Amino acid sequence: MSGALAAQMALCARLWGEGAQAEAIARFRVVAAQHPGNAEVAAALAAALLQTGAWEEGVALMDALGVRLPARPELHDWHAQGLLLLGRAGEAIATLRRRVARHPGDPRGHFLLAHHLLATGALAEGWAEYAWRWQLIDPQTARRRPREPHRRPDPAAWRGRTVLLYSEQGHGDTIQCLRYLPLVRAAGARAVLAVQPGLVRLVRAIAGEAPVVPADDDPPGCDAAVPLFNLPWAFGTTLATIPGQTPYLAADPGATAHWRRRLAGLPGLRVGLVWAGAPNQQQADWRVIDRQRSMTLAALAPLAAVPGTSFVSLQKGAAAAQAAAQPAGPAPVEMVLHDWTDELGDFADTAALMAALDLVITVDTGPAHLAGALGRPVWLLNRFNSCWRWLRDRDDSPWYPTLRQFRQAAPGDWAPVIRDVAAALSQAAARAPAPGSGPPPP
Repeated sequence: MSGALAAQMALCARLWGEGAQAEAIARFRVVAAQHPGNAEVAAALAAALLQTGAWEEGVALMDALGVRLPARPELHDWHAQGLLLLGRAGEAIATLRRRVARHPGDPRGHFLLAHHLLATGALAEGWAEYAWRWQLIDPQTARRRPREPHRRPDPAAWRGRTVLLYSEQGHGDTIQCLRYLPLVRAAGARAVLAVQPGLVRLVRAIAGEAPVVPADDDPPGCDAAVPLFNLPWAFGTTLATIPGQTPYLAADPGATAHWRRRLAGLPGLRVGLVWAGAPNQQQADWRVIDRQRSMTLAALAPLAAVPGTSFVSLQKGAAAAQAAAQPAGPAPVEMVLHDWTDELGDFADTAALMAALDLVITVDTGPAHLAGALGRPVWLLNRFNSCWRWLRDRDDSPWYPTLRQFRQAAPGDWAPVIRDVAAALSQAAARAPAPGSGPPPP
């Protein structure tokens, strides 16, 4: 690469690093036009396009490069992601398999291959690749980690032993994997659960004699320790064998009765709303994902026009402050959002309120898993580049039989999603029985 070309590429990289992505892409285009045969320049432009959601153009450039695509692992990562999002899952997986073959010791390649396999339903192979996640976690930030991350746990070895099952990711991930507790018991193990503090009280209600402790505690006397998200791998979970019995969590009956009395005066279908996740301030990649999966309460304002509905906030965290300023719905309708979230101290409290509602509408965050695990009707507002667990090209979920998905058709575009939700909500409200006459429609 000549000195002049290197200087031009350095300018593009500086603009990109400063957050001026549009300007950087414009400069990349100029450089690419000046050097039409240069694979490095074309690949840099393609990677920039893919990182800003221009999937079709970015993938087309990568495809055109073919074998001339520079052998930099991150380029193959972005190519595969674009292929998957364009519905070319087989090509995406083949791209990542080539990447893994060329860089077998690079954990990121295995981890991305795991996500693509799991998203397409190839769970059996995906779980083994997913074990590479432990190589991407800073040992100093991991509270616990398996001694042999790439060895599949063997439930047969747990018989008669005390096994610590510990949370390793978010609240929703923990909830998703609690379904495996009966299988652990059936294997003859004595379980001890270490979960996030906000889940302790909820989990104790279903744990029986199994001790449940906050995740940072050190329970004594355990013979083995297994991260919760290794349980699907341990039990060889496929799409056909996902433990789908719901509900597998339960709200406190007394607390639920309390909320039913509180909600008795709300007319029509009582709908809980969650519009944002919780950003992880320590991980830049996670902050990006949170911006993609979250929306504002104002984006949900069109739901206010649906007759026969009452809305209740289930939103916690910083985004809960948006409930203080009720958003304007389509004129002349105002969204009335009933907010008792200051009374929700943990997930057990939230579960009791959910159990008194007819429907939960939520983005991809912990309450979506909670509602599904409780067997409550839940509508998931799903981002375009969805998490692997929601699979591809589906509007249901084998993990949660009562869940229905509403997916973005384009990155960041929530408006059509909310229109579809409003139409479905209008139909559900019209079918809803009168208060006290029976359960709501699914």
